[in-house]
Amino acid sequence: MKIANWSKTLKNNFLFQAVSDKLEEFKEKNPEKEVINMGIGDVSLPLASEVIRACISATNEMGKSSSFRGYSPNGGYDFLKLKIKDEYKNLGILVNTDEIFISDGAKSDMSNILDIFSSDNTCLIPDPVYPVYLDTSIMNGMKIEFANAVEQNNFLPEPDFNKKVDIIYICSPNNPTGAAYTKIQMKRWIDYANSCGAVILYDAAYESFIEDDNFCRSIFEIPESKTCAIEFKSFSKSAGFTGMRCGYSIVPKELKRENVSLNYLWTRRHSTKFNGVPYIIQRAAEASLSEAGKKECQKSIKYYKENAQILAKTFNQLSIKFFGGLNSPYLWIKCPNNMNSWEFFDYLLQNLNIIGTPGSGFGKNGENYFRFSCFASREDVQKACSKLTGSF
Repeated sequence: MKIANWSKTLKNNFLFQAVSDKLEEFKEKNPEKEVINMGIGDVSLPLASEVIRACISATNEMGKSSSFRGYSPNGGYDFLKLKIKDEYKNLGILVNTDEIFISDGAKSDMSNILDIFSSDNTCLIPDPVYPVYLDTSIMNGMKIEFANAVEQNNFLPEPDFNKKVDIIYICSPNNPTGAAYTKIQMKRWIDYANSCGAVILYDAAYESFIEDDNFCRSIFEIPESKTCAIEFKSFSKSAGFTGMRCGYSIVPKELKRENVSLNYLWTRRHSTKFNGVPYIIQRAAEASLSEAGKKECQKSIKYYKENAQILAKTFNQLSIKFFGGLNSPYLWIKCPNNMNSWEFFDYLLQNLNIIGTPGSGFGKNGENYFRFSCFASREDVQKACSKLTGSF
């Protein structure tokens, strides 16, 4: 018996587990100290009342023979898919229900989608970026190239038309840098993918933070993208579903490679390896897309955006250079005093009792940078800013 080859090449510690381990070690040694967590991007506000009502109603349905439901239809229930279809219609985009696949989140989909591609392909992954893209590409035996996201290009790499790749990961607004592609910039990536037959895996998990119409809420706002892109969205940040687990992917019928429909391949994979999102969760997701639900969810988004503004104001006052914070829930700062990422992490934890995320965990270009999340409570954000102000 042999184990998978990737086990010999993958880093031992997943970034967020490494942060968690350091936090737990600190708490054990300093049980009396309160730690402010500005690191992992979990939400802090409760679910919208419309969502809770839908959960209770759906739970009651499951307790009656007349309304009980077992396995969900492949790809999800139509009541949710029709709501998602309407959301795209509001953006001027036509999406059919059989192009929508309900899942337990964008993280799962962005990993599982590689099942429909050969391991002979080359993945282009931004550096720095969310670690899951790199780790899952390694697990699937893909060849890997990096697109350099650096301060000089505002952490928004451009395509190199002289190179050919097969799969392109793009996260916009980006985790961790907060950078977002304009529609004009995104069009260049679409032109590149169509010119070389690549497929863009477009992570739009943070699109609900976009305020400026010059930026993409969906890659399908650019018509040419339907022949080269798959989009992934999540209810985790838009509706606070980090603990509920629900998201979806859009695979256009127009998207084909080697004369095979990727929509068909994803349908086949989805029906074989996934048993669907629970009915109760899908009803909750539907409620978050109702008019009342959207208003409540927007209040939460506004709250997190205000947190970002408070953080941005503090870093400006301290003359600490940062990126993001606009159209994004993350601020990406340049570590002060020439500290590297983990040095700054240790300094914050030991001296200010604040947790953030070291940039080097997102790739080599993340060294000397640091990510702050705006998903903490307002009280914690204000406490953190007060401590930072008194230390730099």
